[in-house]
Amino acid sequence: MTILFATRQLANVRPSASAAISQKAKMMHAAGEDVIDLGIGEPDFDTPSHIVEAAFEAVKRGETRYPPTGGTAMLKAAIARKFARDHGLNIKANEIIVSNGAKQVIFDALMATLEPGDEVILCAPYFDSYRNIIALLGGERRVVTCRREDGYRLLPDALASAITNKTRWLILNAPSNPAGTIYDATELRALGDVLAQHPQVAILSDEIYEHIHFGAAGHISFAAACPDLVDRILTVNGVSKAYAMTGWRIGYGAGPAALIDAMVTVQSQISSGACSVAQAAGAAALDGPQDSVAQFRAAYLARRDLVVDAVARIPGLTLAQPGGAFYAFIDCSALLSVATLDGKPLQDDTAVCSYLLEAAKVAAVPGSVYDMPGHFRISTACAEDALAEAMTRIARACAALVM
Repeated sequence: MTILFATRQLANVRPSASAAISQKAKMMHAAGEDVIDLGIGEPDFDTPSHIVEAAFEAVKRGETRYPPTGGTAMLKAAIARKFARDHGLNIKANEIIVSNGAKQVIFDALMATLEPGDEVILCAPYFDSYRNIIALLGGERRVVTCRREDGYRLLPDALASAITNKTRWLILNAPSNPAGTIYDATELRALGDVLAQHPQVAILSDEIYEHIHFGAAGHISFAAACPDLVDRILTVNGVSKAYAMTGWRIGYGAGPAALIDAMVTVQSQISSGACSVAQAAGAAALDGPQDSVAQFRAAYLARRDLVVDAVARIPGLTLAQPGGAFYAFIDCSALLSVATLDGKPLQDDTAVCSYLLEAAKVAAVPGSVYDMPGHFRISTACAEDALAEAMTRIARACAALVM
């Protein structure tokens, strides 16, 4: 008898595509090839010094033991102040959970609430981990394809059509990975009006890119736009993107106390909480000077504009201007079936990304990973000179195709 080391659910889960592509780029670089890795979304800035110093002081104070499973009182208080300051929301300590990154917050929530066969609405293009977490837990994803001409936004009619009696969650990510989709208060309220008619549907509002928002009005939290729905909204956020703290692994969620309590129970059997020292750093990030956040945002905006301008000059590529985050989700459908110089047709977006890696030495992620074929994603969270060089290489590689 053969021992099986993977469940049926795990067979439906795939490793992170962006991490795999980034690893391939690193291997090529180690082999001496001049590869520009635009596959993984990670700020290229250092963590601000006052945050690092706060971690150091926490170690000196001896804060190196097991923290409370749901988060330290200090970090929870800082999170509550952040919600009050930024969104006018009154969040209590028992409505907050701190986890090892925002991804664990999402996992905890779905693990605590999904029964086999429950449906989760996803807005394509969407962050690939949503699909995999749902599959791992035996849920079903119900995908709504959002159009480029709508800024990849979820529209109320499409949401209404997607809801069934099996729908358990809607996951809405804004600003979004990969398309940089943003919503204003009116658009969020229109979605809220639909959800108000379906009290069985909870809302997971993934706002991890909140501070990388290029709209004039700034970020609007779903809970602030739709206060009548707060008893079923889980707001997911963290310090990784805004404060260049990806390796510190601090994410947090705010939602109904009963949901948070269930999520803490799940977390108690997975990680027993997040690193105590990293939580002290997270509190310093949220409570301390915010100058670096504005500086990082300005740099990301300049990089976005660089890419938008470059793509506009490349035949065969189209880009809807991202409203936030640090990605460009580029439509390459016009290149499909076009032949390379050796006569091989680019049959799909995966072939396009393979061609860019080979011909341009630029790593990108295929759009099919995000349930949106005919696109590819590049990260703009890298140095501006490297990004400019990457766009020059992509332009040159596209010009070499046999149109």
